[in-house]
Amino acid sequence: MTASQTAEITGLYRYPIKGLTPEALPRVPLRRGETLPADRRYAIENGPSGFDPEAPSWKPKIQFLMLARNERLASLNSRFEDATNRLTIRKDGQIVASGDLETAAGRAAIESYFTENFQPELKGPPKVLSGRDHSFSDVARKVVSIINLDSVRAIETMLGGTAVHPLRFRANLYVKGWPAWSELGLVGQTLAIGQARLNVVKRIVRCPATNVNPDTAARDLEIPPTLSRNLGHMDCGIYAEVIEGGEIGVGDAVAVEEPKLV
Repeated sequence: MTASQTAEITGLYRYPIKGLTPEALPRVPLRRGETLPADRRYAIENGPSGFDPEAPSWKPKIQFLMLARNERLASLNSRFEDATNRLTIRKDGQIVASGDLETAAGRAAIESYFTENFQPELKGPPKVLSGRDHSFSDVARKVVSIINLDSVRAIETMLGGTAVHPLRFRANLYVKGWPAWSELGLVGQTLAIGQARLNVVKRIVRCPATNVNPDTAARDLEIPPTLSRNLGHMDCGIYAEVIEGGEIGVGDAVAVEEPKLV
């Protein structure tokens, strides 16, 4: 990809609770070294993980309820309110649980729902976890995930024309305008979005969570094996770290910054 090729942000999402509903955002401030505000701020522990909220450290996603193994999570519709820290969960349009995640009573209300309804999948008592500004990311660093929609279209072709919902990939930024798979070559390069700058640090290796249809909660595709058969790897999307802050939003251009001459 040449530095002159720009993309456009078509979708911007955060995931306040790991494994639960994505929330669309029109614009969002990025801060150096941070995720999108409240992205993966909470997780639901599936059995004792050893996570210490007073000294938060990264834990593998297998320690939490997650779509890779718990596809029924996709049948829930959740909404998090920043002002009140309240999570409300709906199923089939009806509120099934609600609580302030910064209070013991609120967390207990959410935990009770999962105790009663996810018993076959539980390895121990479910527990809502938070660690102040900790992010329950799949990787042990604070990142912004980016998906190239042309790469998603290429996967549809690999699948014989089957539609692939982009939210299967649970990215923060969805962009259009880059050739399919060109984003995988951006590791080590800097992206400019307005005043913000992001350093691309890693390709994203896809897991079985992408097999889950976000609309139906059915595990109806085999995306990682499809990538492996066609490309020899299971990568789709990139992780980037914010190195200069700034506000970004839907419709903004994403440019590959020219390297500075020394």
